Amino acid sequence: MLDISLLWRAPLVNPINKKATSIPALNPFNMYGRVFFFSWFGFMIAFWSWYAFPPLLPDVISKDLKLLPYQVANSNIISLTATLLVRLVAGPACDRFGPRITFAGCLLAGAVPTFLAGAVHNASGLMAIRFFVGILGGSFVPCQVWSTQWFDKRIVGSANALTGGFGNAGGGITYFVMPAVFNSLVKRNGLTPHVAWRVAFVVPGILIVFTALALLLLCEDCPTGKWADRELAAESALSAHAGGVVSVPGIISDKKRGSDTPTDLSTDDKKDAMEHYADNEAHIGAEQMIEAAKGEVVQKPTFKEAMKVVFSMQTLVTGACYFCSFGAELAINSILGAYYKRNFPGLGLLGQGNWAAMFGLLNVVFRPLGGVVADLAYSRTKSVWSKRVLLHAYGVITGVFLIIIGQVDSKNKSTMFGLIAGMAFFLEGGNGLNFAYVPHVHPFANGIVSGFTGACGNFGGIIFAIIFRYNVTNYPRVFWIIGAITIGLNVAVSWIRPIPKGQLGGH
Repeated sequence: MLDISLLWRAPLVNPINKKATSIPALNPFNMYGRVFFFSWFGFMIAFWSWYAFPPLLPDVISKDLKLLPYQVANSNIISLTATLLVRLVAGPACDRFGPRITFAGCLLAGAVPTFLAGAVHNASGLMAIRFFVGILGGSFVPCQVWSTQWFDKRIVGSANALTGGFGNAGGGITYFVMPAVFNSLVKRNGLTPHVAWRVAFVVPGILIVFTALALLLLCEDCPTGKWADRELAAESALSAHAGGVVSVPGIISDKKRGSDTPTDLSTDDKKDAMEHYADNEAHIGAEQMIEAAKGEVVQKPTFKEAMKVVFSMQTLVTGACYFCSFGAELAINSILGAYYKRNFPGLGLLGQGNWAAMFGLLNVVFRPLGGVVADLAYSRTKSVWSKRVLLHAYGVITGVFLIIIGQVDSKNKSTMFGLIAGMAFFLEGGNGLNFAYVPHVHPFANGIVSGFTGACGNFGGIIFAIIFRYNVTNYPRVFWIIGAITIGLNVAVSWIRPIPKGQLGGH
């Protein structure tokens, strides 16, 4: 039976790695709840600013800067290129400096070009500023790595999907907020459109800086404290466990629920905590459990080790699936407003923006649902194969929906919006499933795997955006092309085993 009090109650934690076994999403006073909040909120603000241009590009910015359609398309591609590069760097940076520091660095670096967006006066300037704003898209990697470090693998799929889903909703929020801010500046403040769209970018810029400073001041690197001390803390916990005496400073007793300060547990509380953890690891022995825990402590891989991780077959699977799912989401987000304008010219700027926003906002439900389904399947089967089967099933069905959308090209609003929503259910759920699977692949190099996977998503966005660019306004054709690619890639990698042979941890 679902216990809704887990949403605000301080969680029990895994006694070995101090990761939470539930998500106190409504308790920002608890350190696990605070990290959860800033993980998703930081990425949401970043995504909002990263995609702040598309809602205003077709009707406002294009007219002001006298842009041609191919220049708008090029700016979309350039924005995704920057994010790809940042994600490749952010992964190793997370392993070395910790995800919290990397997260704040991405936000603060991306805030500068956000504030400077108003200085754009031509197509070249737009492309340059969108390239540097693309730094914000790289914040997804530390968002997911940070979440992985705080939540146990029995719920990490739900945690990552929730933080990623709420964060990705920024791509929908921006379609509501940016036109509304622009219209307010024009109608209520009397600014000209030339000035108003430039001033509008100050709003996300301020929020980005505030969020970066808040997560630095109010949160920790990992449950055991400083990132540099994580290996020592893990060794201490493992030694205590191996010796039969388990000190569980991260678990908060019932008497101290809501406190943020770890307290010692009674003997019964410790026993309950160990049974709670051992139940999830019942399929392996005690020695294997300890070895698995050692294999899940993030290391600082050498270049040779990093390359081995990047080019493993399992990392290829996460990258290929995210290339299709998140890549399609990024490309579709960039053109959806224009597609609705083409098929439904009577909607107007706000109408097409609001309906396009729904695609991004559905991430709030659909991406987390994918992670929850993955965790439920894993808890029932104790096999990572269950997550993989679901991941590929979602991918194939996504492809089918994309092909249908492209072939039908409906001029009926109900049909079009219904098909887009159906496609979003599986596409966005697939994103959640992917990052429910990622923590199982080379867990000692979680930052590298997450960075590579995230970068592949952007690479997919670039490739699909290029296809859109050369098909101009023939959006239906591109939809079915993306659908065919999605089905083909998912089937091509579906045979690969979920965990590398001989891997410690992640099972």
